Amino acid sequence: MTEASARWRRIAETFAQRTQAVPADAWANQSPCEGWTARDVVAHLVEWVPPFLHDGAGLAIGGGPSVDADPAAAWTHLDDKIQAVLDADDIDDHVFDHPRAGRHRLDEAIERFVLGDVLIHTWDLSRATGQDERLDPAMVASMLAGLEALGDILEQSGQYAARVPVADDADDQTKLLALTGRQP
Repeated sequence: MTEASARWRRIAETFAQRTQAVPADAWANQSPCEGWTARDVVAHLVEWVPPFLHDGAGLAIGGGPSVDADPAAAWTHLDDKIQAVLDADDIDDHVFDHPRAGRHRLDEAIERFVLGDVLIHTWDLSRATGQDERLDPAMVASMLAGLEALGDILEQSGQYAARVPVADDADDQTKLLALTGRQP
C-alpha cells in the first residue's frame, strides 16, 4: 500500500462512517455550505469527482447507487472505486493530465484535488448532522500548510467562501476551517 492509498483509506473511511451514521431524517439538514443540505455535501463529491478523474485520467467511475436513494451507499461506491485505483500495483505508471489542473501522477492528483475536499466535507457533514466534528490531525496540518501557502489565491478561486477571522492561537482544525470560509 502506498502512502497515498493509506491516506485515502483513512480520510475516506471517516467520511464513510459519518455518512453511515446520519439519521434518516437528518439528510435534509442545512450544512455549513450555503444552500447545501447534508445530502448535497455527499452529492457534491459523488458528482464532481468521477468526471474530474475521467477527464484527467480516463477513469470510468460510473454507476453506483443514487445519492437521492442512498447517500451512504453512493459514497461507498465512489470510495471503493478510488481505493481500488490507489491500491493498484501500477498506480505509479498512471498519469493525470487535465486542462485546468495540469499534469500529475494520478495518485498525487487524487491527493491534491480530491482528498482535501473529502476532509473538509467530512466536517460539513458532521456539523450538519450533529456528529463528531474532529478531523484527522495529520491531514489537517498538511492541508493547512498547503492552503496557507496559497495566500489570497484560495479566496480568489471562488472555490471557498471568504476567510473567517480566528485567534492566532487557534488550533489547526479551527484555522483550516476558517481559511476555507467555515465558521468553526
